[in-house]
Amino acid sequence: MTDTWPGIAPAPGTPQCAPPSFEPGRGWWITRHADVRAALTNPAFQVPAVDGGPPGTLAWLRASVSRFSPPQRHAERRAMVVTALAALDPDDLRREAARLTVDVLDRAEDRVDVMRELARPVPLRALADRLGLADPAAAASAVAVVAAAYHPGVDPALTARADRAVAALLALAPEGPPEVPANLIGLLVQTCDATAGLIGAAAQHLLPPTAPRAPVAVGTAALLAEVLRLDPPVRATRRVTVDAVRLGGRNLPAGSPVLLRFDAANRDPRAFAEPGTFRPGRSGAGLLTFGAGERGCPGDRHALALATGVLDVLLDRCRRTSTPLRHEPHPTLRVPTNLEVSVR
Repeated sequence: MTDTWPGIAPAPGTPQCAPPSFEPGRGWWITRHADVRAALTNPAFQVPAVDGGPPGTLAWLRASVSRFSPPQRHAERRAMVVTALAALDPDDLRREAARLTVDVLDRAEDRVDVMRELARPVPLRALADRLGLADPAAAASAVAVVAAAYHPGVDPALTARADRAVAALLALAPEGPPEVPANLIGLLVQTCDATAGLIGAAAQHLLPPTAPRAPVAVGTAALLAEVLRLDPPVRATRRVTVDAVRLGGRNLPAGSPVLLRFDAANRDPRAFAEPGTFRPGRSGAGLLTFGAGERGCPGDRHALALATGVLDVLLDRCRRTSTPLRHEPHPTLRVPTNLEVSVR
C-alpha cells in the first residue's frame, strides 16, 4: 500500500516567488530559488556585522562565532566548528536522542508537550554531552536562555540573563582558546531553535490525530527533508551587499540590506515540480534551509540525526492531541510554542 501524506500549506507571511523587490525601511526581498542560491554563494552578499562586547557576554559570543564573522575571520572560526563536528558520529547522536526521548515518554503519565520536554532539551543534551560539556542538562537550559536573546535588538532583560548563561556555559565547556568554546556554544545555540522548530513542524504535520502511523516505506530522513522544504524552522536569513551587484534582473546598490526567503524559495515551481505537494524523496534543485556556499550549515547531518532520533520515537508511540498550536513571534524563525501529544 502506498502511504499518503497531507499537503503542507505555506505558513502565514510566506511571500510568493518573484523577482527581487525593494521596500523602503525593509530592504530587498529575495524569494526565487535561483536568486537565493546565487546570493548565498556570491561574496558581494555578506552577513551583517555585529557589535562586540566584554569577554564572556552575549555580545562577545555573537562577535566570536563563525556565523556572524566577517570574511577575514570566518574560515578559521568555521574550521573550529567543522573540527568539533568531525569527531561526532551522526548515528550515535540519533541513538542518543532516541534514548533520551524514550526516557521522557516512559516517565510521562499520559501527555507530553513536545516543545518543552523534547524538541529543545533532547537535541541540546545529546549534543552538549558529545561536545564534552561538563553538565549536559545544565548546558541545555543555559543554551535556551542564550538562544532567546541571540539575535540583536531583543529586550535588555533577556540580554542580561543571556550574559549570565554565556558565563555558565563557558564554565561547563572544555578548556581551550576563548574562541574555541565560544564556537562550541554557538553551535549549540544554532541547534536550539532550528532543530526544535524542525521537530515541532514534523510532529505537527506527520503525527496523526487518532493513532500512531503504521511504518512507511520512506525513511524518517526523507520525511524531514520535505518538512524542512515546506515548513522550514529558519524562514529567512539576512545579508548586506558590500558591492553593487545585479541579481535576478535587478541592480542592488552597495550597502543594501537583503532578506533571503528560504520559505518562498523552497516552494519555487521553477525548482520543484508540484512545489506544494508533500513528496518525500523527491528530486529537485535542493532545499535551501541549511544555506549554501561557504556559510552553509556545517552541521546539517548532525541536526537531521538528532531530529530523526526524536521523531522516530514519536511516530512509533505518540499521536497529536487537539490542543491548539501556536508559534513564537519571530521575524525569521518558525518554532511552535507548544505541541501536545498523547503517549501509548
